[in-house]
Amino acid sequence: MKHESVPIYWRNIPHYYRLVAKRCKKCGAVYFPPVIKCRCGSKELEDFELPHEGKLVEFTVLYQVGTDFLKQKPLVIGLVELSNGVKVVGQIVDVQPEKLTQGAKVEAVFRRVMVDGKYGLVMYGYKFRPVDGV
Repeated sequence: MKHESVPIYWRNIPHYYRLVAKRCKKCGAVYFPPVIKCRCGSKELEDFELPHEGKLVEFTVLYQVGTDFLKQKPLVIGLVELSNGVKVVGQIVDVQPEKLTQGAKVEAVFRRVMVDGKYGLVMYGYKFRPVDGV
């Protein structure tokens, strides 16, 4: 049995650190986050990288957040439609919530998501930021 550290294990899960989806080779359906079986019944799925550009479809602002996110509040969570039509939920950063608008162009960026308070493990992932300097 191969032993890995927790950070190495997490970094080997593509959709945690990159926008990697699964596409069914039989019917073409796209899944993000990835699945192991398509709705059509096929298990023949391939990885593919999603585009990093899209538009903000909807968003909500959270003022009450968990202790791991206190330094990030208010926290903005948005539904982003990527340029290929796939919709992804993610945190919106680098903008004041009152300056955000539906339809704003955004891009995916790699950022720290949180730090585990007990062990100090830093967790990274994708977030989105406006590209028009909102």
